[in-house]
Amino acid sequence: MPRSSGGPAEVDIAQRPSAAPPGPKAGEEIFASPEIQATLKRLEMARERLLSAAIAFCDGSISAGQLKAVRELAAIQAGEDVPITSHGVPYTSATSPALRADAAVVCPDAQAILDQAPEVEERYIVVPDIPGTELE
Repeated sequence: MPRSSGGPAEVDIAQRPSAAPPGPKAGEEIFASPEIQATLKRLEMARERLLSAAIAFCDGSISAGQLKAVRELAAIQAGEDVPITSHGVPYTSATSPALRADAAVVCPDAQAILDQAPEVEERYIVVPDIPGTELE
């Protein structure tokens, strides 16, 4: 390659290193052990989650604080002996208050509440339609 006397370096395109390391092309089958295939699958899933989180952050769907909280939670290493739980603290009948009885109680000020509503029909408060987006 000829030397340059200042200015941008001249590089032969054939001598440039490729941006991506050599490897299988998209859709190309890889012949590897099941452990390596499982690891590659987990790596691809991690890449997809990272890309999804980056897009959500850039779109403003999640804040920097939420992203930080997710990173902190992901860094917590639980041992294999830790069971999966739906609550951090056991929620048992011994530690929880008893359920209250389901009893109807008439409100003594119902008419006073209805008098404050902008529109009432047959003792029901009329709520205006709220425009929204149809979900598919």
